[in-house]
Amino acid sequence: MAADDEVLLDFARQGRTGLAEAVFCSGKRVEQLDVIASRVTGEQRPMLFTRLDAGTYDRLHEKYPALSDYDEASQTLAYRPAPMHESCAVAIVSGGSSDVPVSREASRTLAFYGHPSLVIDDVGVAGLWRLLERLPEISRHKVVIAVAGMDAALPTVLGGLIGAAMIAVPTSVGYGMVRGGETALQSLLVSCAPGVTVVNIDNGYGAACAAIRILNQVRD
Repeated sequence: MAADDEVLLDFARQGRTGLAEAVFCSGKRVEQLDVIASRVTGEQRPMLFTRLDAGTYDRLHEKYPALSDYDEASQTLAYRPAPMHESCAVAIVSGGSSDVPVSREASRTLAFYGHPSLVIDDVGVAGLWRLLERLPEISRHKVVIAVAGMDAALPTVLGGLIGAAMIAVPTSVGYGMVRGGETALQSLLVSCAPGVTVVNIDNGYGAACAAIRILNQVRD
């Protein structure tokens, strides 16, 4: 089957849900991504590409120079993002430097939709003072995305300290028994901090989309 027949883009999704379709690039053939890039740039449709490795991006950018807003840390590519809002309603807090790719995926997704975010990295509970020093800043935001691997204690600790909507992202960071993030996920699912929303392992994109759904309902 030709790549043209394997791609059917949903440009009307944002009108239905408030969230446009994003292209999850991992597992897609270059030919499929080429079809998507051609349609997106040809019609000048906003699009966010996630899990796009640097080598594949270079090949797309060479053919479609308009696809230039690429971030290697998060492996995201943003085309025609929305204008940025003036107010910052979301804080993204990560436990360690190894969680940065997931944290950046969340911040880049928010930025694509025009939402600025406060990003605070490497404030895990092993050095609790680092988190407590930033707590006044964090607590001023309506939504907090907490990104953590290992035992994923950070979202639970934050959930007991602030009243913001809390979205937890378990990551696959850690040794042996972390089991690719499954231990972190299970830890968060039994969190004793009530009201913590949990997304899938390493899913910074999904956490950002959850935050946007919340903000769309509480917008002043």
